[in-house]
Amino acid sequence: MLPFRELVLAGLLVMQAGQTPPIFQPGAPGAPSRVISAERAVQLGLTTFTEDDVRFMQHMVVHHGQAVEMVELLRARGADATVRRLGERIALSQEAEIALMRGWLSDRGQPETAPDLHAGHGAHAGHVMPGMGPSDTPVMPGMLSPAQMQALASAQGAAFDRLFLEGMIQHHQGALDMVEELMAHPDAAEDPLLSDFATSVVADQSAEILRMQSLLSDL
Repeated sequence: MLPFRELVLAGLLVMQAGQTPPIFQPGAPGAPSRVISAERAVQLGLTTFTEDDVRFMQHMVVHHGQAVEMVELLRARGADATVRRLGERIALSQEAEIALMRGWLSDRGQPETAPDLHAGHGAHAGHVMPGMGPSDTPVMPGMLSPAQMQALASAQGAAFDRLFLEGMIQHHQGALDMVEELMAHPDAAEDPLLSDFATSVVADQSAEILRMQSLLSDL
């Protein structure tokens, strides 16, 4: 079997000839790589995930869901047109990513809801227990607490815009922390789709944090 470098060169020649390029699977340490079929590549992609990967995706579905709820409040209560446009972009991207994450979990036979979030799943919407005020404890670190969500839902105009930006900066930073925590686990994020998603979360939300910080300074 050809070593990996020669397999790559062979693949480049195939591409130059206009044919479908081969798919390479790296071998174990000291073993050569080999060419696999597209069907086999799909099968491998569905198995290279860990419990930490699953938990990350389950938690991120809930996390993104709260961001979409925040933008729904922005549509009704915000005043600044630039903040509104930013919010719409955030909602569109996060809704698309929610669909991606749900598909990732479904394709791998995993439940959408993590067991540790099942009991309090609705709290991110600002759920209030009878006879008690909203909690200061978020469903998970990095999300807004029910009390923060209620404060946001009670604000209007410029005051809302400021709270929205402050809350979404906190929210985005929480997503970056979630990716960092995932990467700290051995063998995590080796699934190609999940790896690409985590990388895009860091790039996109880091850029949006800078944009929101700039908008916040102008309000």
